Amino acid sequence: MSGASDGQAGVVVQGVSRDFGPLRALDRVSLAVARGTVFGLLGPNGSGKSTLIRLLCGLLAPSEGVVEVDGLDVASRGEEVRRRVGYVPQRFSLYDDLTVAENLDFYAAAYGLRGAERRRRREEAAALVGVASQGGRLAGVLSGGWRQRLSLAAAIMHRPRVLLLDEPTAGIDPVARRALWDLLFSLAGEGVTLLVSTHYMDEAERCSRVGYLFQSRLLAEGPPDALRARPDVTPSGTRRLEAELGPGVAAGLARARALPYVREATIFGTALHLLVDDRATDAAVARDLGARALRPAPPSLEDAFVRLTALQGAERPGR
Repeated sequence: MSGASDGQAGVVVQGVSRDFGPLRALDRVSLAVARGTVFGLLGPNGSGKSTLIRLLCGLLAPSEGVVEVDGLDVASRGEEVRRRVGYVPQRFSLYDDLTVAENLDFYAAAYGLRGAERRRRREEAAALVGVASQGGRLAGVLSGGWRQRLSLAAAIMHRPRVLLLDEPTAGIDPVARRALWDLLFSLAGEGVTLLVSTHYMDEAERCSRVGYLFQSRLLAEGPPDALRARPDVTPSGTRRLEAELGPGVAAGLARARALPYVREATIFGTALHLLVDDRATDAAVARDLGARALRPAPPSLEDAFVRLTALQGAERPGR
């Protein structure tokens, strides 16, 4: 692909806003993604993730701020940006009535590849993502996992320096998800910069850095460990606990949410994860919930984003 990471930024977004008439889809967003790393972009539907990806593809220009991809400004050099970027959409966008090989050949031609170079690049991409054995099958009959592999092969045919993936594992099984992520890490190891939007917290945990978009604003950005350790995730005067309840965990959730010292409660398997006031002793929590066991529970990345979203709602009640 593009060589080893040099530590510089493959993607830079500085104070970027994007308006569609009266609608502000992105509001003063800033982030940077180092070359050869994987950045996870999270947020609910409508938060601005797809708009940001379209900006990075050079398909949109920012209303304000600067977007640079591989050192190029997208507003003034969008055509060059598009030649250096690979894009894998959430929905399969290749041709169902063409075979795997025909789809790859079509996209190789679209990238301007010719003759022996086209064949070599097509075979290289097919081998890397593992679809070479499927060359004669129609794309329309492939499973979700194979279709995403094919989309990835098409996106890397021209050896992009930056790869943008919009929820690439939505709707595919866990085995296919893991295989796809293994492929992404192999690309990052070759120096490709990756930005991946996802709704899956376990995928976000794999990323070098993550950003959380909510209502067009970037609420948090950084390594997963740093986001979990933010003081506003587990505020002063509170602590996080895991209460093992067994089969009665669903009924226990209702009890927990009615307790005055419980600020957050959610189910994890047969246990509750709780954010409680320090004034509540372990003995009181165990007694009130009928817990079989009680232990400290460090915040998850999901806990961090839920907490940040709740704080944002409290600050902006009109939104």
